[in-house]
Amino acid sequence: MPAAKKPPAYPKPRSHPKKAYLELREHWTGTRAERPCTHLGLMRRVTPSSTEGCAECLALGDDWPHLRICLICGYVGCCDMAKNHHMLNHYRQTGHMLIQSFEPGEDWIWCYEDEALLIPPDWPPR
Repeated sequence: MPAAKKPPAYPKPRSHPKKAYLELREHWTGTRAERPCTHLGLMRRVTPSSTEGCAECLALGDDWPHLRICLICGYVGCCDMAKNHHMLNHYRQTGHMLIQSFEPGEDWIWCYEDEALLIPPDWPPR
């Protein structure tokens, strides 16, 4: 049986190497073709609901592989690969479809609804 395909490396902050985004997009969606996001007007700079981690996982005593932040309300939750899928559940419950990686060294935005991988905007510092 062949070994599982390793996901591509995440793009580094603000580097936006086209190849890295193409590989990540292909891994997640099965195509390198760019998909437009129709929800960009909903994206805003948010304050994280937690800086400690996924609050729901912490309350359960569980851990998580990666954190994500909702770009509509600031909710911080565990990723889709985590046992509890709290960010995905947040999307399903609220309809907040725009998330960003909340991990050091990862720099991307995902729209659940449009299945679009996006480069984060260069917002001025607060």
